[in-house]
Amino acid sequence: MAQKNPLDLSVYLVTDSTPAILKGRDICAVVEEALKGGVTIVQYRDKKSDTGVQVETAKKLHGVTRAYNVPLLINDRVDVALAAGVEGVHLGQDDMLITEAKKILPENAIIGISAASVEEAQAAIDAGADYLGIGTMFATPTKTNTKHIIGTAGTQAILDAISDTGSSVGTVSIGGINLSNVQRVLYQSQAPRKGLDGVAIVSAIMAADDPKAAAEDFAKRINAAAPFATLSKALRADEAGSLLGEVPGFVREVVKAHPLVHNMINYVVANFVANVVLSMGASPIMSPYGDEAVDIAQFDGALVINMGTLTSESIPNNLKAMKDYNERGNPVVYDPVGAAATQIRRNAVQTLMAGGYFDLIKGNEGEIKQISGNAATQRGVDSGPSSLSGEEKAALVRDLARRERNIILMTGAVDYLSDGERVIAVENGHELLGQVTGTGCAIGAISGCFLATHRSDKLLAVLSGLLMYEIASENAAAKEYVRGPGSFVPAFLDELYAIRQAALKGDDSWLDGRGKIREVKV
Repeated sequence: MAQKNPLDLSVYLVTDSTPAILKGRDICAVVEEALKGGVTIVQYRDKKSDTGVQVETAKKLHGVTRAYNVPLLINDRVDVALAAGVEGVHLGQDDMLITEAKKILPENAIIGISAASVEEAQAAIDAGADYLGIGTMFATPTKTNTKHIIGTAGTQAILDAISDTGSSVGTVSIGGINLSNVQRVLYQSQAPRKGLDGVAIVSAIMAADDPKAAAEDFAKRINAAAPFATLSKALRADEAGSLLGEVPGFVREVVKAHPLVHNMINYVVANFVANVVLSMGASPIMSPYGDEAVDIAQFDGALVINMGTLTSESIPNNLKAMKDYNERGNPVVYDPVGAAATQIRRNAVQTLMAGGYFDLIKGNEGEIKQISGNAATQRGVDSGPSSLSGEEKAALVRDLARRERNIILMTGAVDYLSDGERVIAVENGHELLGQVTGTGCAIGAISGCFLATHRSDKLLAVLSGLLMYEIASENAAAKEYVRGPGSFVPAFLDELYAIRQAALKGDDSWLDGRGKIREVKV
């Protein structure tokens, strides 16, 4: 076996010898093209061919990979690795123990281990693995056991545990990774002190018509920051006061920019939400048709996905739109209406959360609990009685924002907003908002307008929109002629418009002494 060198796991190719993938092409020719495109390590996987065929193929592949100074590993088969003289092996949890493999393989052999849990990762590290293949990230046609589908949250938990040990073991994610999700996988899997060293790709390169171009595309995306990625601002001494001081400027920029917000929203509230967006100075488009998103996204507005009136066509259309907006780095807002109410909605949450990146997830307590993985119960779309203290709510939104690397807004009598570091409680608003259908949904659209305009500080963007919205509701409810929900709605739209007009004139008095926000330490 060749000398073991430091591993570059960034573009990790796993071969597939099935006819549907190779399409009559020679596996060595496909791998060589992928190496030309920037593949940094190759794993030969063949679970069907006889041992003699595997050894022969491995030797041919090794001749190719050596020419590019790239290690070749054999999946599962230590005997094949020895016979072919390659650099190492990759072992699954049901394969030969790493301790036994080390007795057989040369001292410099590379040994990778699959790990789907913190316990499996720790055991592999203790046994001396050179790297971990973490996953399965997403479901694939060849991975039907959902027990091992861990997603970015499970991957992040493993990486966090590894960092606690101080280990420098390499890490690569595998399972369902393609060009449209690779940057999100790397971004959302990042733990505070450790990230992935690479991703394993199978069919997205092996089945590509041009494996070289596919590998080049992966290398570019892996080495570039995700277009939707932003860093949280440094915490300030008077966090709440500092944020409040910047709100008027944010509002003024939004009403001047007139941003577009693309609403894939439930039909019960579409008209009201469109009027809210128009009143505050932005431009709404109400389109549930996913194929339109590729054109609408060109205007660099925001996408709001609201699953209030869920149908069998909703999720496929949502996924199409989310992909187009993620590709451009445009903000995407998710309002998981009634997330815990039915099994269909719970399944929809899982599908959408795995399908793309959300800059903001906004919901009531029951919905946020469901998103976080804590079993919740909802009757219809209402949250129901709260079961959490204020501190517990703050911790929930902080931890979820940290896990998803985004912004979380939990609405209620007190709203809790976090970017994973800062938690802000907002006590503005009026009880009449809760008596009008669509007022909660409109917060998602308003937030999208602000996120589309302000990409540098997502938390401050959402906070600014929320304060504009909730102070307008207070102003409307204070009108003498407002006697209930029926008279409240037109007054509310008027007050949003009034703040908009004031902001355009540089008049910030609408906020003076009105912002009821505080930082929550958890």
